[in-house]
Amino acid sequence: MQTYKKFLLAAAATLVMSANAMAAEKLRMGIEAAYPPFNNKDASGQVVGFDKDIGDALCAKMKVECSVVTSDWDGIIPALNAKKFDFLVSSLSITDERKQAVDFTDAYYSNKLQFIAPKKSDFKTDKASLKGKIIGTQRATLAGTWLEDTYGDDITIKLYDTQENAYLDLKSGRVDGILADKYVQYDWLKSKEGEDYEFKGEPVVDSDKIGIAVRKGDPLREKLNKALAEIKADGTYKKINDKYFPFSIE
Repeated sequence: MQTYKKFLLAAAATLVMSANAMAAEKLRMGIEAAYPPFNNKDASGQVVGFDKDIGDALCAKMKVECSVVTSDWDGIIPALNAKKFDFLVSSLSITDERKQAVDFTDAYYSNKLQFIAPKKSDFKTDKASLKGKIIGTQRATLAGTWLEDTYGDDITIKLYDTQENAYLDLKSGRVDGILADKYVQYDWLKSKEGEDYEFKGEPVVDSDKIGIAVRKGDPLREKLNKALAEIKADGTYKKINDKYFPFSIE
């Protein structure tokens, strides 16, 4: 009887360990899903985009099952720290301020900030020319911070909850131009909606490194870094890059 009890205890322990192992094999990736072509929703409501494809590739390398949890941009880092998801792959710029709240992986792509405005407009990007203009940008982004630090009270900065809403105001004439990530704007300028607009001036920030965020001290960071190095080495990263851009954004 004693031996049978030991067997039951051992079996129960094995089941618990197996359950824990299965739980450990499931991760949730946080994505805004409103920032095409990096993250968005398709007609069926599924999350798609460069960020999602990178996240899926990393999960495959780590041999874990991953699901997507969407979050509004303004609260996306608090949502990560509140454990609503396990890692954040949503085109997040690596900044010193954000490093105080989260840990970042190595950069998975590099970006630039550049203005867009109507093709017919005489839109110059020096401080004197921008004085008095209304410039749109997404709230809580590197572009917004750069505008505030660089131009201060010389311009009116209009902040938006999503990049798409900034485009709507540009088309309606409520802003003179937009400052945002170059590769996001590149995608929009190719669309029917963006055909009357163009880049203006040179990029104002050309070393914007984009990383995946995890909670402070989370060992998941090193696993993601290892997986990232592997998808770059085996050509998976290039295939994803080429799906969205005719040039490398690495």
